[in-house]
Amino acid sequence: MDRLKGKTVFITGGISGIGKACSLAAAREGANVAVADLKSDDTESVLNEIRKENPDAIFIECDVSDFEAVRGAVQKVIVTFGTLDVALNNAGISGEPNKVGEMSEEGWLKVIAVNLNGVFNCMRHELAHMAKQGSGSIINMASILGKVGFATSSHYVAAKHGVIGLTQTAALEYAAEGIRVNAMCPGFIETPLLEKGGINEDVKQAIISLHPVQRLGTSEELTGGFIFLASDESSFVTGTSLEIDGGYLAR
Repeated sequence: MDRLKGKTVFITGGISGIGKACSLAAAREGANVAVADLKSDDTESVLNEIRKENPDAIFIECDVSDFEAVRGAVQKVIVTFGTLDVALNNAGISGEPNKVGEMSEEGWLKVIAVNLNGVFNCMRHELAHMAKQGSGSIINMASILGKVGFATSSHYVAAKHGVIGLTQTAALEYAAEGIRVNAMCPGFIETPLLEKGGINEDVKQAIISLHPVQRLGTSEELTGGFIFLASDESSFVTGTSLEIDGGYLAR
């Protein structure tokens, strides 16, 4: 415990799924947690859960696809806590399932706006502050689909490949300034995002069969990797993409 004691952690998409699990984990490890997300019916209850672990946690309403909104969110973190030590750029959406040739322009642009541009927007502002203080750890939520293709998910696949590319490039650019930049690549996880993807039971079972462990992952199973990358335990780790995928990519 207390592996993040005294650190400030900024997490986007922190009200549900993986983001919520990581927000709770960071608070348990002693971090000041700033959760950014779109407001929902669950916002207050989740924030209260996090505050049971650390009463100083705050919520910031933010659409990561809005560059100025992200600027304001990061600035609020700095004003509130005085520092920004760890950022988990996790906010994402699934989008419409369709072949490339049948994908709507709106469907394509919406996923790219959140899942790729949103990560860039966050990194721009996070890196500016971390560079001033000469330290920091950024973790971008990529995916196994940032390394392989997946039918009917071209927008999501393209965005996550882009996130890995952004991660590697920023890691090279900022290593000498004391900033580490890494990505996490989960397999398919039981989250509200997966449910919103319109996956029926037959498709779900087919996806499960692609994981050698023969099940989907849980959000809580990602928190160990997140805390490792966020903490000083990973001080020699940058530019990597940590696969937590039940063996999916080993097939």
